[in-house]
Amino acid sequence: MRIGIVCYPTFGGSGVLATELGKALADQGHEVHFITYKQPARLLDSFHERIFYHEVNVSNYPLFDYPPYESALAGRLVDVVQNEKLDLLHLHYAIPHAAAAFMAKQILKEKGISIPYITTLHGTDITLVGKDETFKPLVAFSIEQSDAITTVSEDLKRETIQFFGIQKAIDVIHNFVDLKRFRKHNKEHFRKAIATENEKIVIHTSNFRKVKRVEDVIHIFNKIHSQIPAKLLLIGDGPERHNVELLCRNLGILEHVRFLGKQDALEEILTIGDLFLLPSETESFGLSALEAMACMVPVISTNAGGLPEVNIHGKTGYMADVGDVESMGQYGIDLLSNPVLHQQMRENALMQAKTFDIKYILPKYTALYERVLLENGKSDCFKNCAR
Repeated sequence: MRIGIVCYPTFGGSGVLATELGKALADQGHEVHFITYKQPARLLDSFHERIFYHEVNVSNYPLFDYPPYESALAGRLVDVVQNEKLDLLHLHYAIPHAAAAFMAKQILKEKGISIPYITTLHGTDITLVGKDETFKPLVAFSIEQSDAITTVSEDLKRETIQFFGIQKAIDVIHNFVDLKRFRKHNKEHFRKAIATENEKIVIHTSNFRKVKRVEDVIHIFNKIHSQIPAKLLLIGDGPERHNVELLCRNLGILEHVRFLGKQDALEEILTIGDLFLLPSETESFGLSALEAMACMVPVISTNAGGLPEVNIHGKTGYMADVGDVESMGQYGIDLLSNPVLHQQMRENALMQAKTFDIKYILPKYTALYERVLLENGKSDCFKNCAR
């Protein structure tokens, strides 16, 4: 198959999932075309002969205060579908990708070209942005017009149906993890460089938006650190970075916190972790938690959204209500002060992560592609592998 993937090229979960899916599809022999405004972060460190990148160029005209990205994307989709003879499009994140794909589909239809598209909903495109009354009608229409819809968790499926009243069937295909990459590595030298006094290492990774409640991470760590020598590694960057750093200063723990910024080799940091914190206000799935678990790091998270589908309370870590930093801090103390329990949860975390191995999830996507193509009379597309 020749597959076009449209995503945000950032370090966020939707961009990571889309990029890793594309790489896995290319490994299977499919031809994958990424169409976005910048090369996806996880494509920067690799080359694959069956992966192609098409940049969306947005012109800046004095007439526009905000460049019309949606129109530029629709035009680029038309161009790539025509010239690369794509079989289908897979859109990650509803806004503005699904609407742009609908426009492109109508334009191509006038040219006698049929291009089905699949929309994968990842979370904040539904739970936050999509609920804005400005976007709601467009989001609902674009989703309904998709040839197939997927969500990354059962919880997100329920919320999408409840809020938008979607009538079309929605397939739940969970996020996945590449266990060949995310696994326990021997990085003892790295650990000693961070934890010079053999402190416990606590990790959090996110885009530092308010919804991630990174200040809660600091309060949880502060409680843990008050009883157990520990270091906190913060991976990522975003609008809350300054406030978080200021909070660390005010609590007097800045010397025990390391801001590492955005990192490509995330697995090398996770592998030295003893505990992963994810106190988000909402998570459609919790991909960062899953990647930590694959590296045998127990997780303390909220019980919001799809997190209970990933983190099993009392088995792979612990969960608490949003904002309950006292409970999450105490869970961290209990876990890190009990070596037997900690080791058991490490092993449980890995076993849970294995159920989300990419080798189990990828066939669900390819089966969906084949179903959509069959429904659109394009069964001959299955032969278009490894040209």
